[in-house]
Amino acid sequence: MADETAKALKPMKATSDGVFQGENPLNSALPLAILQICIVVVLTRVLAFMLRPLRQPRVIAEIIGGILLGPSALGRSTVFLNTVFPKQSLTVLDTLANIGLLYFLFLVGLELDLRAIRRTGSSALVIAVAGISLPFIMGIGTSYVLQQTVARGVPTGPFLVFMGVALSITAFPVLARILAELKLLTTDLGRMAMSAAAVNDVVAWILLALAIALSGSGSPLVSLWVLLTGVGFVLAAFFFLRPVLNWMARRSPEGEPVKELYICATLAIVLAAGFATDTIGIHALFGAFIVGIIVPKEGPFAGVLLEKVEDLISGLFLPLYFVSSGLKTNVMTIKGGESWELLVLVVGTACIGKIGGTLIASLVVRVPLREAVTLGFLMNTKGLVELIVLNIGKDRHVLNDETFAILVLMALITTFITTPVVMAIYKPARRGPPYKNRAVERANPNDEFRMMACFHSTRNIPTIINLMESSRGKRKRGITVYAMHLVELSERSSAISMVHKARRNGMPFWNRRCNGDGDVDQLVVAFETYQQLSRVSIRAMTAISDLHTIHEDIVTSAHQKRAALIVLPFHKLHQMDGHMESLGDQYQHINQRVLHHAPCSVGILVDRGLGGAAQVAASDVSYTIVVIFFGGRDDHEALAYGMRMVEHPGIALHVLRFSPQSDAGDRATDDAFLEDFRTNVANGNESVQYEEKQVGGRAEVIEAFKAAGRCNLFLVGQGAPCTPLADRSTDDCPELGPVGSYLVLPEFSTVASVLVMKQYDPTAKHYDLVEEVAEIAVDVDTPGPSNRETNTSFRAG
Repeated sequence: MADETAKALKPMKATSDGVFQGENPLNSALPLAILQICIVVVLTRVLAFMLRPLRQPRVIAEIIGGILLGPSALGRSTVFLNTVFPKQSLTVLDTLANIGLLYFLFLVGLELDLRAIRRTGSSALVIAVAGISLPFIMGIGTSYVLQQTVARGVPTGPFLVFMGVALSITAFPVLARILAELKLLTTDLGRMAMSAAAVNDVVAWILLALAIALSGSGSPLVSLWVLLTGVGFVLAAFFFLRPVLNWMARRSPEGEPVKELYICATLAIVLAAGFATDTIGIHALFGAFIVGIIVPKEGPFAGVLLEKVEDLISGLFLPLYFVSSGLKTNVMTIKGGESWELLVLVVGTACIGKIGGTLIASLVVRVPLREAVTLGFLMNTKGLVELIVLNIGKDRHVLNDETFAILVLMALITTFITTPVVMAIYKPARRGPPYKNRAVERANPNDEFRMMACFHSTRNIPTIINLMESSRGKRKRGITVYAMHLVELSERSSAISMVHKARRNGMPFWNRRCNGDGDVDQLVVAFETYQQLSRVSIRAMTAISDLHTIHEDIVTSAHQKRAALIVLPFHKLHQMDGHMESLGDQYQHINQRVLHHAPCSVGILVDRGLGGAAQVAASDVSYTIVVIFFGGRDDHEALAYGMRMVEHPGIALHVLRFSPQSDAGDRATDDAFLEDFRTNVANGNESVQYEEKQVGGRAEVIEAFKAAGRCNLFLVGQGAPCTPLADRSTDDCPELGPVGSYLVLPEFSTVASVLVMKQYDPTAKHYDLVEEVAEIAVDVDTPGPSNRETNTSFRAG
């Protein structure tokens, strides 16, 4: 029997000779590891996609995926378990998982700034201490109940500490992700939560080191030596290793690539530190975490390390740790009424301790009740760090199978409820003062014109700048443009860092040279150069959010900046053959939601290269703009914008009015508006051409469009009273209206860009995201050469 067991668990070959040689690739370590990684990644990504409507962080999907692959679900099939996760492969799987975990803890340390923790205010410190102390004490109390029931025979001292740590932890990375998802990261509540969680994280690792030291099988003197040697390692890292990392960071200046040697050396130092702490006996993860903490956060060095490591580690290797944990989690060990009662007890204790401790401390430091309750639920977030604690406890035989399964489910439940509960109980009020000029058409055309121009990528930059140049006019107060870069919030750690900076100062890529956040972005160069050469005041901003909610950032920012016009990029990109390639329905839905909630007029820009693929100098601008006028509010807005653009000496305006198709009342308004245009703009202006067309049907309208097609830009109204011109239904792009939907078709052969205008209607029903309160005073933040480098608060959320 012993011989058969040894034969069954003999070491696996690294690679196979292939199926044609009669070998099963799954009997070799490398092919099997590849299969395991692929299964894990696919399953966790599918689960993450399914949980997106519930706004759950990816760690929930990874924990559930690990449990499903383990003995709780798919692993109950011995065929599946012996084929995909045979026992002889678990050493390789655990090694890969722990290497991924090692570098992930290094990334967590990179995100923690000790200077920020030292600057933590007394309120956050009180909340952090209370949020650790009460659940730790209650965890110790719960451990006595577990020892009398499902955890008999475990060592008492280590078990008490592990239970206390397991219930008192707050998952810093998961909390940051949830706050960013809910747009709370830089609110007062979010800042307090992050500060308290950072303190909690550091204290939790200290307590975990104590628990590991106590869980050794040797005498108490050995545990003391382990603890003292661990303290010595931390001191040595700060006094000897930190100067080396500082030296490499100083030799990595802004604007220059970080040397590959420095990246390689730092990653090797992480491994060496992990080896040292594993040799000491406090787990290799501590060494990696300490190295991450002491890496200098100034300059591009830390950011480059983050970018180099995070995708490979978080995408491929880290999910293996959740599987490794899931293979040890057997939910079926929780059976009988007593076990399920203990699960309820542990979950209840964790919630009451963490939420109660945080709530009491928050009320003591005079945080309002609703914010205090929200803070309690946020601090109750568990995640990967919780699993690390539990797995170390199980590997050290402090936690048995049933206790381990109970605590894993506790971590899953407490994290799962955080987002929906916070969304239900805390809805931060978005308030702003009312403002007057919400459209291009206005009573006093000399009032300052404020425009918010949004873009997804650098491909949109030349057209946006050329549109700015064409819109600047010659009026005394000119134009102010807020250029907003729309970026999807990803699962990357660097994305959380970016959103924190973006919402803290409103212009993360504008100030990179003075903030030390990486190389000078080409976006900076484009906008900064244009502002210096023109009379247009520009401020660049970034909105980093989930695509389902990024419209809230656009709308609230437009209201805060008192914009009269929001320009959005069309969700399809123009190709060389004239066809339009869609970026995806999500981008179309962004435009539709902005139209629904906008506090001002909206223009959707179909970019076919206005002015070419590069910025055009003011003296070289020579565009022909065609305004198609059928009648109605939106066509008024399109013509009002055209009237502003024709003030530029390089712009020629062609107004094409079609026979009225509106009712008598609207027709009178249209006639009055056009009469004012002819009298004040067209009369005596050689750059303006006005033409009226009497057309009877669709074919004649299309023919008129094609005759005017040799232009650079069409300005059209979204709600023009015109019958659909396209052969197919306009439901494909209803946000463009009947005229715009036809002009973007490849059949309409032209290289002219199209701007579809939707005028703000104060009499219509609005679904405002911002509550207007007259007494609120807001710094509108007008950019200009004198204050281009000013860090003004940008609250996208």
